[in-house]
Amino acid sequence: MFVYADNAATTSVSKTALDAMMPYLTTNYGNPSSLYSFAQEVTEDVAKARADIAACIGATPREIYFTSGGSEADNQAIISAAKAGEKKGKKHIISTKFEHHAVLHTLNKLKKEGWDVTLLDVHEDGVVRLEDLEKAIREDTCLVTIMFANNEIGTVQPIKEIGALCRSKGIPFHTDAVQAAGHMAIDVNDMNIDMLSLSGHKFHAPKGIGALYVKRSIPLFNLIEGGAQERGKRGGTENVAGIVAMAAALKESCSQMEENTAKIIPMRDKLFAELSKIPHSKINGSLEHHVPGTVNMCFEGIEGESLLLMLDAYGICASSGSACTSGSLDPSHVLLSIGLPHEVAHGSLRLSIGEYNTMEEIDHIIEVVPQVVEKLRNMSPVWDELQKGQRPHII
Repeated sequence: MFVYADNAATTSVSKTALDAMMPYLTTNYGNPSSLYSFAQEVTEDVAKARADIAACIGATPREIYFTSGGSEADNQAIISAAKAGEKKGKKHIISTKFEHHAVLHTLNKLKKEGWDVTLLDVHEDGVVRLEDLEKAIREDTCLVTIMFANNEIGTVQPIKEIGALCRSKGIPFHTDAVQAAGHMAIDVNDMNIDMLSLSGHKFHAPKGIGALYVKRSIPLFNLIEGGAQERGKRGGTENVAGIVAMAAALKESCSQMEENTAKIIPMRDKLFAELSKIPHSKINGSLEHHVPGTVNMCFEGIEGESLLLMLDAYGICASSGSACTSGSLDPSHVLLSIGLPHEVAHGSLRLSIGEYNTMEEIDHIIEVVPQVVEKLRNMSPVWDELQKGQRPHII
């Protein structure tokens, strides 16, 4: 049996999205910047897609800017706020220790250029505390950027409350909502969000297309020069097929969100319940504040990479963390941020399921994972030492 359980890394393109984009790859191929009617029809379709995406998150069309994905949107939001703050003599940014690297690497770049960055603890449950944020805010704070839902452990932050605190202090608030958009209800006005990043391939649109919401009162600085596209804020011919497909996929995901969630949560909860029966295993992150489809666990005495390779042999596609750091031998910075020691963080497994998965596939995972964990432990000198009492169990 083949089981795709890595939807947090990417999703398949839905039939709705594929059908929406195909005309713009074949017959409706005009450049939206051209003046003749053949192209202007495409311009109108891009405008409609912009309006549809805006409606899904409670924004207005003029507040939506198309990007190549979530990473570009994160970069533009953070750098824009940093430059705007610099003009006012404010060069302090607050974020968290377990952000996506698109955020953390951008912050590291700004640190080298003279900005001061505070990274908040996310505690054992993977949830930011409002009191920690309030204590960290300074007179020179120019941005708070905190992700909506974590890409590895699936914990959801108190976004509305964070936004309200930032709004009361006059500080722009950006959230990386790549793992939330299309899966959780978002209203940027109700949640006091000033900037929001999303990426189409996380909700059944193609890769290479994303969007940045920017509240109209927030200044936006260019990352890409070269044209008047996106109201002069992002040069380059529009990815029309991707834009239209992303709008179709997001609209469909939002309209079916309640139905999809009702299907996904029982599968997720069954995975948690059954895999937790494996001795010396641990669920990572709060189950109370959690996205519908992400399961993240650690199994003591094994290496995550070996676990993934053996699961692949059984037809199960999973990960040990973010796909963006899959080439790294270091343990997940997310798991370290919630207090796991290196030797436990190395034995992590992320299963991320979606509405296309079935309970039969979940049962296959539940049957296979304990077998694989046992095989790996039987080959592990570390597990042998743990069993003999030569070193103490951590889990």
